[in-house]
Amino acid sequence: MSVETVARRYATALADVVTKSGETDSVQTELKTWEEMIFSNTELFEAFRSPAISHVNKEEVLESLLKKSKSAKTTANFLRILLRNSRLTELSEINQKLASVLEERSGVISAGITSARSLSGSETAEIQTNLEKLTGKKIKASFEIDENIIGGIVIRVGSTVYDGSVKTKLEELKEKLVNG
Repeated sequence: MSVETVARRYATALADVVTKSGETDSVQTELKTWEEMIFSNTELFEAFRSPAISHVNKEEVLESLLKKSKSAKTTANFLRILLRNSRLTELSEINQKLASVLEERSGVISAGITSARSLSGSETAEIQTNLEKLTGKKIKASFEIDENIIGGIVIRVGSTVYDGSVKTKLEELKEKLVNG
């Protein structure tokens, strides 16, 4: 099973719990802190990842850190579950998916917009407005520049890609000319 699929399952389950309990922001913040702590400390990361270290020792390390950090019960239990299922080192991906799931549930979706040049404020506003009309949801847009697309824009909303780039149009034209 892919890390993305696993991350989505854990994130969805946690989103259900924190939404009901009203702990969305606090648990997200605590998990982000835990992610930074685990991934910034190579020895700690390797200890949780290594199959050579017994599960009991990993639990002792986690429990010790939980006592020192005074994490909320929901956060602590979630970290214990991740450790029990050998998924603690995938916390970064799970946090990303959690943010995405919570945004979706609140009616906000992320969109990545790539253009060949910098877009003006009115152009970005128009794109965002049109995407909101198209999806029926509030859009959290991130813009980037990629001169390789030559012109036009490429928009990614979830798993859907709207490709209006000149590069793709030229490739399609070439394909038609070559194959008749």
